[in-house]
Amino acid sequence: MTQKNIKHLTLLHSNDMHGDFLAEEIDNELVGGVSLLSGYVNQVRRDNPNTLYMIAGDMFRGSLIDTEFKGISTIEIMNVLGPDIVSLGNHELDYGIAHLLFLERCCKFPIVNANIYIRPTGMRLFQSHKILQVDGMKILVMGLLTEDIMSKAKSDMLLGTFVDLTDAAREVGIICNSYKNVDIDFTILLTHIGFAEDLKLAEQLDPRWGVDVIIGGHSHTYLDAPAEVNNILIVQAGIGTDQIGRFEIEVNTDTNSVESYTWETVPIDDAHCERNEELEHLIYDFKKVTDEKYGAILTSVMSG
Repeated sequence: MTQKNIKHLTLLHSNDMHGDFLAEEIDNELVGGVSLLSGYVNQVRRDNPNTLYMIAGDMFRGSLIDTEFKGISTIEIMNVLGPDIVSLGNHELDYGIAHLLFLERCCKFPIVNANIYIRPTGMRLFQSHKILQVDGMKILVMGLLTEDIMSKAKSDMLLGTFVDLTDAAREVGIICNSYKNVDIDFTILLTHIGFAEDLKLAEQLDPRWGVDVIIGGHSHTYLDAPAEVNNILIVQAGIGTDQIGRFEIEVNTDTNSVESYTWETVPIDDAHCERNEELEHLIYDFKKVTDEKYGAILTSVMSG
């Protein structure tokens, strides 16, 4: 019997973090926040060097800190958290496209998006995809939005995007087919179009393109197990930083496919995670500024 060439990949993923930077105290336990999240990601990376951490859009909006600093605080915090790759969500456009391009220059991690482009020239604003190298494996990651999600971009006549899922699927095929002569071991779509749309997108993907996993966002969907459509695993990890998605995947590098896998959402709390003190100090520096600005007592009510 011919021995299979199998390599292990740990795949961590978040989505729709919405500036959920601070842990909450629930029943005397700390839950969520990027300090504990970072502690968990760092521990997994130490235990398994074949680890990738991805964020499927909407890092921005939802907290006073993010709004006050117009996303600059979020990028600084994400730089310490250290995702391997991030795709855009609709809220990344909330501060305007020019500001988003400035924020991208501040990133120490790659942002991928295959379909936001300048209408007059057709030029993409971001890298459509990136190949990540893990233990000799080539892992192709693409970022996708659709026009229905990009309400902010619709108001900008200079920007365009895919009209529908058919166009998005076609672009996935073009990118995958451009690597026909390259041995891509694993292919991931990092989307922000909602879980129901991810299911529809998977139906339209040609199996010959080799897409293995869709990691999504936008609909804030909690799952007990991955959906599987067209032999593609589809997941999402709810909302915020109270949990993280975790795949353990055995990759068959002969067939460039999933040999076997497990998936779960892991609670981010002080029972599972250690704090990242460096990140905690950075967050509280930003919080101190917003507290001083917005935490002042404007009036008081006299009794009696």
